[in-house]
Amino acid sequence: MASVDRGEPEGLDSPQGPKQNWHQRIFVNRSLALGKIRCFGFDMDHTLWLVERAGTERIGSGGSRGWAARHQPPDSVWASAAYKSPAYEALAFQLLLELLACIRYPHEILRYTYNPTFPTRGLLFSALYGNLLKVDAHGNVLLGAHGFTFLSEAEIWSFYPNKFIQRDDLQCFHILNALFNLPETYLYASLADFSSGCSRYTNCDTGYQHGNLFMSFRSPFQDVTDAINNVHQSGCLKEKTLEDLEKYVEKDAIMTYLFSISEVSIGVLRAWLGWAVQRAIMTYPFSISEVSIGVLRAWLGWAVQRAIMTYPFSISEAEASVRPWRSYFDPIVVDTQKPRLFAEGVVLRQVNTDSGKLRVGTYTGSHQHCALYSGGSSDMVCELLGVRGKGILYIGDHIFGDILKSKKRQGWRTCLVVPELSWELDIWAREEERMEELKRLDTHLADPNQHMDGSSCELQVINFTKREIQRVTRELDLCYSTVGSLFRCGFRQTLFSSRLMRYADLYTATCLNFLYYLLSSLFRVAPELVGLCGISMAVPERLP
Repeated sequence: MASVDRGEPEGLDSPQGPKQNWHQRIFVNRSLALGKIRCFGFDMDHTLWLVERAGTERIGSGGSRGWAARHQPPDSVWASAAYKSPAYEALAFQLLLELLACIRYPHEILRYTYNPTFPTRGLLFSALYGNLLKVDAHGNVLLGAHGFTFLSEAEIWSFYPNKFIQRDDLQCFHILNALFNLPETYLYASLADFSSGCSRYTNCDTGYQHGNLFMSFRSPFQDVTDAINNVHQSGCLKEKTLEDLEKYVEKDAIMTYLFSISEVSIGVLRAWLGWAVQRAIMTYPFSISEVSIGVLRAWLGWAVQRAIMTYPFSISEAEASVRPWRSYFDPIVVDTQKPRLFAEGVVLRQVNTDSGKLRVGTYTGSHQHCALYSGGSSDMVCELLGVRGKGILYIGDHIFGDILKSKKRQGWRTCLVVPELSWELDIWAREEERMEELKRLDTHLADPNQHMDGSSCELQVINFTKREIQRVTRELDLCYSTVGSLFRCGFRQTLFSSRLMRYADLYTATCLNFLYYLLSSLFRVAPELVGLCGISMAVPERLP
C-alpha cells in the first residue's frame, strides 16, 4: 500500500515529527501520488546544487523515513556541493559594478560591497521611482524602500495612491523572484542610495539632476539589465568561477546512501544552467526506480560544462574513474533556452561529446542511453521518453521558468524548491511569542465589541493597536532579513507566497527531502471550506 503523508505542517509541534525535522518535510498544495510519476525532472542551480546560507541546517541521515533510509551501505557516498552563496553573489555584484563604471558611472559606486542580509527574493523594482517594493498577490504595497532607507506610510501613499500598484505593468515594475536576482536587487538599492547621498546631484521623484543632465531611474534599470546580459554572455562570471572553484563552490559529502539499489534503475535529472550555471557545481546522483529522464540545460559550451561537472563528482580519483558524472543522467540535453523549452522550443540536435560540436540536422532517431542532445522542446523530451505530461514531476527553484511554464504549457506536476524555507521555519518557531502577540493585537483590532461608540478614546486605542501591529510586524521582519520574510509581512502573504500556492503542487527546502519518503507516498492536502472559515492564525497551514 502507498504510505500517506499529508505533507503540510499542522502546527509548531506536528504529530509527524518535531519542529527541528521540518527542514526534511515536503509540503502540499495539491494532492499528488508519487506512484503515478514515471519520470522525475530536476532543475540544476539552487535545486540539485544546494544553497548554503547563514542559519540553515544541513540535512543529515537521522530520522529518515523514506526508501533511502533502508539502504545505507558504508562504502557509498552521496556527494553534495553547495553554492557559497554570499561569496558568489558578491562576485556577481562586483562584476556588475565594474561594468557600470566602464560606461561612465561614477567610480565612487565601486566602494559598495555586497551585504547578503539586505536583499530577499520576491521584491519588485519600481522603474519610475527607483524603489524596491514588497507587495501581495493583489498589488497592495506591504513595504517600500528607496536605497537602504525604508519609505514611510505617507511616502508610499504619495508614490502609489491607495498603496496599490498594477504589478502586471512590466513597463513600470520588474519582479525579482529568482535566487540569481539577489545581486541585482542589492545593486538597485546601492545605486539609489548613491544618487540620494551624492552632493553633486539634485534628487527628484523620478530621478536626479546633475547640472544640465537629468537621469531618470529607468536609465539605471536599463543599464543594469544590459550589464547583467553582458556578464553572462561574455562569460566573465563563468571564468572567474572556474578560476577558483573552491572559493565559490562548497563540495561536501553529506549522506551515505547507495548509488544503485535493486529496485532503482536510473538517476533522474532535469537541469537548467542559465546565467547562474557558472556559480554552481553539480553535486550528486539521484537514483529513483522506473525513472528515465535527465535533462541538462546549459548556456555554456560542452567543453566548459564538462570541466564544471567533473569537479563535484570527483569526490575521489578512484570514484571518478569508476563512475563518471554522465552515467547519472539519461538523457542529457543542453542549451534548451528555457522558457522556450516549454513552448515552441528549438531544433533538437545531437552533440559530439568528444569535440563538443553539434551534428548537422535534426535528430529523429530513438532515445539512446546517456545520449547528449542540444536544444529541443518539452514535447520532444516527452516523445523521446514516451511519457505524457502528468507522468512527470518537475522539480525546480524558479517560479516562472520552472514551475509556471511547465505547469501551464505541459501540465507537468511540479515541486518548487525554496532554499529559504528551512531557515524561515526555524525563525517562525523561534519567534512564537511575537507571533502570539501579533495574533492578540489582530484579534483585539477585529473585535466588533471594542469600537462601538466611535469616541475619541476608542479611536486612540485603535490607532495605538495599529501602531503596535506595525511595530511587532517590523520586529518580526527583521528576524528574516532587512526587508523581511520571503513569504509574509506580518500575517499578509507576499506575491511570491501566493504564486507558490497557485502553481506548485509541492514545495520543499531541498530536493534531497524526497529521500525521506517512499516512492509510493501519497501527498494529500487537507480538505478546506474555501472562503467560509478563514480566520487569523498565528501558525500557518502551509507556509512559514
